[in-house]
Amino acid sequence: MTGQATPPELPPGLLQEYLAGMRTELATLAAIAERLAVAKNDRAALQALRRAAHQIHGSAGSFGFMEASRLAAGMEATAKDWADWPDDPEVERAPLARWFVARLAELLGLALPRMPAAVGPPATSPPPRVGTTPRSPAPQAKPAPQAKPGPPAPRAPPGQPSRKPAPPPPAQPAPPPPAKPASPPPAARPQVAPLQVPEVIYVEDDAALAGLLEYGLRAHGYRFAAYRNGREALRELLALDVQGTHPLLLLDVDLPALDGYSIFDALQRERPGTYRVVFTTVHGTEEEQLRGLEAGALDYLVKPMSLRVALEKIKRWVGR
Repeated sequence: MTGQATPPELPPGLLQEYLAGMRTELATLAAIAERLAVAKNDRAALQALRRAAHQIHGSAGSFGFMEASRLAAGMEATAKDWADWPDDPEVERAPLARWFVARLAELLGLALPRMPAAVGPPATSPPPRVGTTPRSPAPQAKPAPQAKPGPPAPRAPPGQPSRKPAPPPPAQPAPPPPAKPASPPPAARPQVAPLQVPEVIYVEDDAALAGLLEYGLRAHGYRFAAYRNGREALRELLALDVQGTHPLLLLDVDLPALDGYSIFDALQRERPGTYRVVFTTVHGTEEEQLRGLEAGALDYLVKPMSLRVALEKIKRWVGR
């Protein structure tokens, strides 16, 4: 659902005029993304990205594009944080800016603007996902050494029959291969997180924020799982075999079918201590934050959130 329903109070033709302006805005955002590909600490580009996201955040909802408005809110918070820390060496800004342009175009129902080829150093290959080991190239087999030719057989004197060379001695049978040692008994289960268990689980019904989180977690190599419905999430969380680990659970407070506090209470009763819970919500009042912390949550994230800040906190919570 992209939320393209036109509010009845809009005059005829105003929506088309807004979308025409957004086509130009998307092209501008695409150009900003390529500037960040050349120099990710381009302060003017970072400020321009922040201003553009702020305008889209304020205008898209007025024309019925609520999901695009929320996406722009998250990008605005992220761009503000980038501008505050322009020289952070661990942040790759151009890929996220490009993703924002593509996702925004999709939500607005517009064609993706033609993005120029990125200028600057070639992109390096992404790091291996957590828990994997990059394979080294297989060694090339060396050709078998060729046997040197032996001396020629002596020739018989003229008039005498040539003697046949003596037959070679019979080949000795190859010695039998040494017996393989018996396989050792299986080792005890290691006390590390198994590869099939997610490190991060988020329950979020806001498709814009869910897409932003998915992009960031995937780009940083996290194993993660996502749910949009509270009741479905609780059923899966109660059944998940975490194999001795304690996944980080980002739990939205306002969810369809079952709210975040009800999910948290059920987990505390049925599986106490299994998940490390962080609440996420648009209600950032002191009372709301204290309610979650006093219930036993690890922390609280207020939306819209900066993706950079969220990922930095996730890194600390997960223990990387």
